Amino acid sequence: MTAKRFLKMGAIVTGLVVVAAIASYAAFVPREKESGYEFVGAWGSQGSEPGQFDDPTGVAVTANEVFVADARNGRIQVFDHEGQFKRAFGTPGDAPGKLGRPMNLTIHKGKLYVPEYMNDRIQMFSLAGEPLDIIGGPGQGPGEFSAPDGVAVAESGDLFVADFYNQRVQRLRADGEFVRQWGTTGETGRRAGMFTYPTDVALAADETLYVADGYGNRVQAFDAAGEFLRKWGGPFAIGIYGPFNGWLTTVTGIAIGPDERVFAADFYNDRIQIFTAEGTFLNTFGETGDGPGQFNHAIALDIAPDGTIFVADFQNNRIEKWRPIQ
Repeated sequence: MTAKRFLKMGAIVTGLVVVAAIASYAAFVPREKESGYEFVGAWGSQGSEPGQFDDPTGVAVTANEVFVADARNGRIQVFDHEGQFKRAFGTPGDAPGKLGRPMNLTIHKGKLYVPEYMNDRIQMFSLAGEPLDIIGGPGQGPGEFSAPDGVAVAESGDLFVADFYNQRVQRLRADGEFVRQWGTTGETGRRAGMFTYPTDVALAADETLYVADGYGNRVQAFDAAGEFLRKWGGPFAIGIYGPFNGWLTTVTGIAIGPDERVFAADFYNDRIQIFTAEGTFLNTFGETGDGPGQFNHAIALDIAPDGTIFVADFQNNRIEKWRPIQ
């Protein structure tokens, strides 16, 4: 083969590789499909004084208040939507009313549901901070937990719990009676319905259950009977992580927003990603850093009735507020 022909063949091969790379990128990295969100403001710093945080890990929102899980301070802090401190409750410990590293928060029918990572239980409070009830306890059996991270509550009062170290999601009655589970205790897996350290759960209006499959780097969805529906995140949603649109690198929080869109906290990519209920990528916001509109590990989020989003910015020890771009 002559040098000229060799170079020509090399150019063809290179061209084919480039085309293949572009095709792969187009297939697995979707483009933005709607307007995004704009940064409004933030509050907090590291510390133990009112309005300061030591690892904020969860957030839940009402029409006029923001509840924050202040993990290492063992408390819940409450603010108005502008970040003004209102009250706090809880201290570190394992007695009723005390908290052992509270995680993703949920508010349902005037109750605050608090998964406790260190105490292996779900504790319920009034919105004023009065302890109401406790379910669960340490273990691998039905209705027991190992570091629960997130909880969703159905209209019936049933609880869906992301049971982190047990690699499963459990459904329980309001009194803690076991109903069913998804996943297998102590076993991880890439196939549908198996989890790798699930971190949060969210229920849509049609009772579809969305699971933040934390270190599986994906979202999985199930119907009301527990049947697997779909999954997404990276190529084929088999656990491959990355920084591209639609890919996830440890998803730690999940929330359902307007039009049943699914919002996911993409922890190591320092951003929030937005999907349709079917898993189609729509948009993303946030970037790495400690400035306005930046995150140092976005860990949890919730959405106010007006569409405003509040995000727990874990290592920056603050809460960020975002709103839809009009």
